[in-house]
Amino acid sequence: MSPGLFQFNEARQKFSIYTKEALNIKNVKPLILIFSQLSGGETEKKTTLDQAFRGVLEEKILEQVECEDFLAIISLSINGVTEGICSATTPFLLLGDVLDCLPLDQCDRIFTFVEKNVGTWKSATFYSAGKNYLLRMCNDLLRRLSKSQNTVFCGRIQLFLARLFPLSEKSGLNLQSQFNLENVTVFNTNEQDSTLGLKNFQHTEDREDGMEVEEGETGDEEPTTTCSVPIDYNLYRKFWSLQDFFRNPLQCYEKISWKIFLKHSDEVLDVFRSYKLDDMQASKKKHEELKPPGEEHVYFAKFLTSEKLMDLQLNDSNFRRHILLQYLILFQYLKGQVKFKSSSCVLTDEQSLWIEDTTKAVYQLFKETPPDGEKFSSMVEHILHSEENWIAWKNEGCPSFVKERSLESKLPKPAKKRPAPEDFFGRGPGKKVLMGNEELTRLWNLCPDNMEACKSESREFMPTLEEFFEEAIEQADPENMVEEEYKVVNNSNYGWRALRLLARRSPHFFQPTNQQFKSLPEYLDNMVIKLAKELPPPSEEIKTAEDEDEEEDNDDALLKESNEKLQYQETELNKGTPFYTA
Repeated sequence: MSPGLFQFNEARQKFSIYTKEALNIKNVKPLILIFSQLSGGETEKKTTLDQAFRGVLEEKILEQVECEDFLAIISLSINGVTEGICSATTPFLLLGDVLDCLPLDQCDRIFTFVEKNVGTWKSATFYSAGKNYLLRMCNDLLRRLSKSQNTVFCGRIQLFLARLFPLSEKSGLNLQSQFNLENVTVFNTNEQDSTLGLKNFQHTEDREDGMEVEEGETGDEEPTTTCSVPIDYNLYRKFWSLQDFFRNPLQCYEKISWKIFLKHSDEVLDVFRSYKLDDMQASKKKHEELKPPGEEHVYFAKFLTSEKLMDLQLNDSNFRRHILLQYLILFQYLKGQVKFKSSSCVLTDEQSLWIEDTTKAVYQLFKETPPDGEKFSSMVEHILHSEENWIAWKNEGCPSFVKERSLESKLPKPAKKRPAPEDFFGRGPGKKVLMGNEELTRLWNLCPDNMEACKSESREFMPTLEEFFEEAIEQADPENMVEEEYKVVNNSNYGWRALRLLARRSPHFFQPTNQQFKSLPEYLDNMVIKLAKELPPPSEEIKTAEDEDEEEDNDDALLKESNEKLQYQETELNKGTPFYTA
């Protein structure tokens, strides 16, 4: 074997030893050290360390150690992922191994660790690698738990998944609006096995005979009520058969099923109207005072359908609210626009009118049900109104709530325009800007408005073609016998300005030509010849003696005006580069 070849068994044994050492000192440094010393590829060493973690965890499970030892190994693997010495999936594999091997009471403690580290699982390092592992782990736990006996634990798992996954996660949205048809409510469907009729008969016979009833037999601890509708098997069967419609609302669109639902609902709601519950605020406070400290409220997610409980359930305000709320949820689905609802699922006018009247009746029953009926009714109405927003969101395909930046916002923003000095020193004809120097102050205040000064005709520095190429045309004339090296077209500065001027004022600059030029002076010579043919010859005026005298008299004035104009142009050059300057 060559010395650089990776030895799996040897590396796994060393990793196992150093993993136990790291557990003892509660630090990942020993593993980082041995990871850097072993030869082989990084992927090979990571895979081997993953196996070492699972091997050490297996030993701890067989030793039946405390949950803290399992959590220490998992925490060590998390640090290993952060340090880049093991795979990102390792902590999730270890969690799955532990939860598969431990009883439910210890799984509760392990899951507490999972809940506390939800921020770690949502980080970029772990989320992509572990989200499917966590989802599978939670679903396996839910299969082992009882929804009626482990209600709180099941709720914690659901809340953890809601915190872990984003709101737009498709796996938890029920996009096709399917119903949980497995949620079947089981009750007595055989009238011959019912004891309701016999029980009512015995109570009536006992009261007619004047027999004394012991305290507690008639439920004196519950609020006393009077009912105009007898509680018999017929009412019991109709009452619990409504759960099948709440489970599968699509039955309400069938003609026969709707008649059954309508008949049963009218009778059940009549019973609720007949059973007027007393205000139980006083009895509730008394019950809370007698309640032992530390006793927690137990919630059962599934209805108890025993016939013996029917009387007590009708006198229970919480139970009544559950049933009435189911009606409102059902009505919201029947009336609402759901994307995946079949086109045949349409309510008739008669059905819509009945639903509208029944909805008002349900809210009225909410208000009449103590305690805090008015408050509870308004709260339910608000929640159902908010639910309509979620329905509309799902109908739109569940778009992400994270708004993408528009193209305009992604482009770099232009630099802010530098404010003009007038914004600092003020405006107006009488406002003089002091620049700190007498000459600068004079030049700056020549015009009160800078924009108007820039538009002035005196700012026009671009010469005409005749003026600029006059010298070049004269030098191009053979009669003048100007040597080639002394021509202005050979000056690079002159050539650059000549090209800019031709681009602005000469059509020859853009006309295509087959003639090729090796240099800029050669090109300018050609352009000068063309311009000489087009431009008019300079006019020669015969000056008289009188004109010469007048011209001599104005020499001083013209010279002074020329000097002032030159000074002005030089000042303006400091503000902006003129067109023809290099």
